[in-house]
Amino acid sequence: MYPEDLVMPMKAELTDKGFEDLTTPEKVDAAVKQNGTTLLVINSVCGCAAGAARPGVVFSLTGDKKPDHLATAFAGFDVDAVNEARKLLAPFPPSSPCVALFKDGELVHMLERHHIEGNPAGAIAANLQAAYNEYC
Repeated sequence: MYPEDLVMPMKAELTDKGFEDLTTPEKVDAAVKQNGTTLLVINSVCGCAAGAARPGVVFSLTGDKKPDHLATAFAGFDVDAVNEARKLLAPFPPSSPCVALFKDGELVHMLERHHIEGNPAGAIAANLQAAYNEYC
């Protein structure tokens, strides 16, 4: 598990922007199963999370259409919550960071690490905004 003093500033990059911090399996289930759309970010300490995923996700929320709910759990820190989220992300294999969009409890869009790694934040934002335009 990663130390709290390392993780908390990275969590804050999303929670300070309105993302619910999912720290238990129960919170994950409740967040994903809400009516409407829920954006779920599995956050990570890696460079692609810092350079592309978190900034891209935040930038994606500047458009006209946005998810109804925002949620995040941190890989290597919120272990039980992330394990529960990964069950809900099947058939996709475990990946961190990753970004998923749910609509009425159903997974409708997924960005795995290999979609994030090596791409700029703007490309991540554009991908998510296209999904918001379709599902939100």
